[in-house]
Amino acid sequence: MTYLLALDQGTSSSRSIVFDEQGRIVALAQQELTQIYPQPGWVEHDPMEIWRSQLATARQALDQARLQAKDIRALGITNQRETTVVWNRKTGQPIHHAIVWQDRRAETTCAQLREQGKETLIQSRTGLLIDAYFSGIKLKWLLDHVPDARAQAGHGELAFGTIDSWLMWQLTGGALHATDVSNASRTMLFNVHTNQWDAELLDLLGIPASLMPQVLPSSAHYGKVLPELLGHAIAIGGVAGDQQSALFGQACFSAGMAKNTYGTGCFMLMHTGTQFQTSHNGLLTTSAAQATTQPEFAIEGSVFVGGAVVQWLRDGLHAIQGSGEVEALAQSVPDSGGVMVVPAFTGLGAPYWKPDARGTITGLTRGTTVAHIARAALESIAYQSAALLQAMSRDAVSAGAAPVAELRVDGGACVNDLLMQFQADLLGIPVLRPAVIETTALGVAYLAGLSTGVYRSTAELSGLWRAERQFLPALSAERAVALMDRWEHAVRQTVLQ
Repeated sequence: MTYLLALDQGTSSSRSIVFDEQGRIVALAQQELTQIYPQPGWVEHDPMEIWRSQLATARQALDQARLQAKDIRALGITNQRETTVVWNRKTGQPIHHAIVWQDRRAETTCAQLREQGKETLIQSRTGLLIDAYFSGIKLKWLLDHVPDARAQAGHGELAFGTIDSWLMWQLTGGALHATDVSNASRTMLFNVHTNQWDAELLDLLGIPASLMPQVLPSSAHYGKVLPELLGHAIAIGGVAGDQQSALFGQACFSAGMAKNTYGTGCFMLMHTGTQFQTSHNGLLTTSAAQATTQPEFAIEGSVFVGGAVVQWLRDGLHAIQGSGEVEALAQSVPDSGGVMVVPAFTGLGAPYWKPDARGTITGLTRGTTVAHIARAALESIAYQSAALLQAMSRDAVSAGAAPVAELRVDGGACVNDLLMQFQADLLGIPVLRPAVIETTALGVAYLAGLSTGVYRSTAELSGLWRAERQFLPALSAERAVALMDRWEHAVRQTVLQ
């Protein structure tokens, strides 16, 4: 049997999963990660804790699987995207905590870029909107605010990376300073048409090119892990940002295929093949995980509050004691009784982009119970995701392509059958839940397997994908449209006057 090891470094935890060559999970180990909040709107991680926890889970997963490192054909890395680390090339020590993707401290720089009229330049080169979300903005903040950082960067003493680059540097003892196209495409510094760092954008943000990692395809021969770390020099064969890795793990390899990850938020990506497609419906264009040097693209939209609305029911309203109780409570009523919950706790993301929106509950009557509110909260995840897919389908049709025909789902909340059925009802297309829902880790394992000869092609990987359950629409198209109209009306009520 051939085995692959996936390092899945996320926002809340570091995980390692051993897969067999059929894509089945053999072992999984996880450690939670400390969240650091220096002031409102700032979110940081300790890069050394990230490294230590990731290495520890890799060792634990191998022990659980009763395997040695020499039994692993290749290793892949998938990571929380946009989170930014700068470290000293000689010492390997970070000059500051990692600035996490959620962090908003660099909004001033974004406002300046907008005032300078740089939106069209940046979107045309990178596919991204100007936002503090992206790594290049965070990198500029570090250079501007960490004492002596600019001078050190000017002398070539520092290295920048997203979490994949940071882990590869540590795994190879500083021999490898690299990233893949999917992570590079989230920096706002990368030309996704040429797959190269963009000199004009680097200059615009005052970032020396010497800081930047080498960019390789997502499936490539990156290097080898130091043998003393795991007991053998495992080949690093795949790297991808978490959402692009999930798209790959869902076998969405061709234009028009889409997946949605139901986590704390929701992340939906639709593959657009080799066509760079600018969204006219509030979505981003990003590089898909790539097995060759040929650029491939995806349209992406993000829901800020997905599964987090269930946490709010538990911790804010105390409607449930554990997240696993929400489905039974919601099913105790036949519908939401006209109640709509719009969980705009931190504004609304794509396709609305309303940062000033605030959460609302509408449609309350004397007969409303906590079960109706729980059902409406759960349904809000599906409504937001449906709005994303409708925006994607409009983009697809305007580009001369067919609308999305099915949605593949993953993430923790996709195990909720009530939510998945309602999602299918709203969309009017099949919703497919795979046998392995750990598709983020699976995607990078597949990428590593491709580069090392475990798999011959993406066609072979498509043959490994299996649906555990298919949810088919049970509502009429007219009823689904009416429900979405009610949702859009509720969204309009969230913006403070």
